[in-house]
Amino acid sequence: MKLSVVMPVYNEEKTLVEIVRRVQATPFEKEILLVNDGSKDRSAEIMAELARDHPNVRCFHHTVNSGKGAALSTGFKNVTGDVVLIQDADLEYDPNDYGVLLRPILEGKADVVFGSRFSGAPYARVHLYWHYVGNRALTTLSNMFTNMNLSDMETCYKVFRREIADKIQIQSRTFAVEPEFAAKVAKLKARVYEVPITYSGRDYSEGKKIGLKDAFIAVWAIVRWSLFP
Repeated sequence: MKLSVVMPVYNEEKTLVEIVRRVQATPFEKEILLVNDGSKDRSAEIMAELARDHPNVRCFHHTVNSGKGAALSTGFKNVTGDVVLIQDADLEYDPNDYGVLLRPILEGKADVVFGSRFSGAPYARVHLYWHYVGNRALTTLSNMFTNMNLSDMETCYKVFRREIADKIQIQSRTFAVEPEFAAKVAKLKARVYEVPITYSGRDYSEGKKIGLKDAFIAVWAIVRWSLFP
């Protein structure tokens, strides 16, 4: 099995080297697709250095910031592996969880695996209360439309077979990509599993980007992709 790790990058010069190091340390054959979404810091230079030092690192660039959905769409179109995994470029999500995320797929039970921050991981950073409430509310609304019982629809960690990536054409350009992905997976009648993951969330002073505006966008995306595909 070859794993394709798709990593959107937007102004992540402080964490990019470390997250790539952690991904490289996982015991799987893999390629790492770094998609620079119009960064204004040194992210593009760091990506070039990483690609020079690691033959399995591939780099793609957007000339302007187009959003997480656009970065993922670029990555999905260029994967060559058997299984695709979405990895944020910050240090909130731990690549040490790859084993538990991949297990349902490797055992032939799942087509898609969501990594849940709220389903009993060994540990998680105590984090922003209203951010937690918003996540749970959006997940509940999404579940009502998709008839799935996810505990964390908004999670970054999603792992899926290459065939799923080929069937899902991501159209959202913002963080609305999360409910769009859930809605389209549900319509495919894919076998979906959920596993607990560790989580070390950033606060806004540390560079967290998602905010209240994104919550309203997500509500519209849930309705839009569930009712008007």
